[in-house]
Amino acid sequence: MSRSVQIFHHNGLAIEYSIIGEGTPILVMHGGHSNCYEEFGYRVLVEHGYSLITPSRAGYGHTSKELGASLATACQAYIALLDHLQLEKVHLLAVSAGGPSGIYLASRYPERFHTLTLQCAVTKQWLTPKDKEYKASRILFRPTTEKYLWKLVRTLNNRFPRFLFKQMAPSFSRLTLAEIERMMNQSDVEELRKMNNRQRSGYGFVYDMATPASISTEDLQTITSPTLIIHSRHDATVPLEHPIHANQYIIDSELFLCETWGHLIWLGKGSELVDQKMIQFLEKHP
Repeated sequence: MSRSVQIFHHNGLAIEYSIIGEGTPILVMHGGHSNCYEEFGYRVLVEHGYSLITPSRAGYGHTSKELGASLATACQAYIALLDHLQLEKVHLLAVSAGGPSGIYLASRYPERFHTLTLQCAVTKQWLTPKDKEYKASRILFRPTTEKYLWKLVRTLNNRFPRFLFKQMAPSFSRLTLAEIERMMNQSDVEELRKMNNRQRSGYGFVYDMATPASISTEDLQTITSPTLIIHSRHDATVPLEHPIHANQYIIDSELFLCETWGHLIWLGKGSELVDQKMIQFLEKHP
């Protein structure tokens, strides 16, 4: 896939973004540890005539960390990017830790979005300072040292991809490793290897741990765009209570619980149904 990467400046701050494909535009709020080079789920959308616009969210990639001062500040910049690209109305796709950004955008700027899709998305309070995962993440992904952690991951990742897959997969899935291996596709190890090679945390993941607290049930209730919520039943990263919570409060929402092996819903057996559901939903709401 051909990808164009550019920098847009808004109020003196930088927003890095990429564009893939030509056709009906989709604004993508990528997940944690990611950036505008994300590619999970992109190919099928491009093949069906969609264009994906992916800003590196606040603190990720070459986007200014100052945009992470608040969810409102960051989302104002994403809307300014749409204005810069002369896009009056687009589809909106929010993935994993990008969920709060997608929810805020759809709630506060309803006139700018045809639809909202939440994929394995955080939709409410996620990690708190009391959680051991929160405490560990604050240490492992500290902005001043996270690059060294990812350098180590990439080294192991490229030399021993299957070994690292076995170490990481249980963090994405509630299934046992044996169950995960039965539900894998042959390409899953390679896809995880490529994912690890493009990941960095920057200041972005620190913001991602804090922003879910900014999302309220009122934000969900004010979303008027048709909404598709896709989540794996076996997700260990973002618990099932998140999609159920969103489906409960978003008026015009549809919940699709898939049977893929974990949080990375684009991998494994059943991932083709995720692609089909996504395309059917978008074509239903052109």
